[in-house]
Amino acid sequence: MVDIRNTRQRRAVSAVLDELEGFASAQQIHGVLGQRGEKVGLSTVYRNLQALVDAEQVDALRGNDGEVLYRRCEAGEHHHHLVCRSCGRAVEVAGPAVESWATKVASENGFTDVEHTLEIFGTCADCSRSASSRGGRAPGPRDPSEHRAGAGAVAAPRRRPSRARPHLDRGAPRAPGA
Repeated sequence: MVDIRNTRQRRAVSAVLDELEGFASAQQIHGVLGQRGEKVGLSTVYRNLQALVDAEQVDALRGNDGEVLYRRCEAGEHHHHLVCRSCGRAVEVAGPAVESWATKVASENGFTDVEHTLEIFGTCADCSRSASSRGGRAPGPRDPSEHRAGAGAVAAPRRRPSRARPHLDRGAPRAPGA
């Protein structure tokens, strides 16, 4: 794990992350900081988020629109996420079948030192119920300041691969048109 300085800006960004239930963009986090009267520049928010990702204190994933989203990491080990498309709520889950499959596919193709990420997007039970009561209309994304930390399923312990910096596109190649 990377050791990071505990600056006023880092504490402010961390405080927002502590209150989020789902993933939020750097811009959303910056907006919450502004609403609170915190004077932290957007580039400082990005730098602090990346430092927290490098220190494995924050999860980062690329959303469907390509934007990197961040969330306080609850599990200390490698894990996956179920993410609600409507409200952004996220649950950390173990995926032993995925781990076995990734290892098998890599081995069959001569790959070693393999890393992977898996994010599953859907609609959470609360948003599904809410949509049903409104005749099928799903709610829009919520302001991240409305989210509160929630308990999620924690991944089973296993070796944690190193985390690629999400903004460098070192992950899997994108499909054409994605």
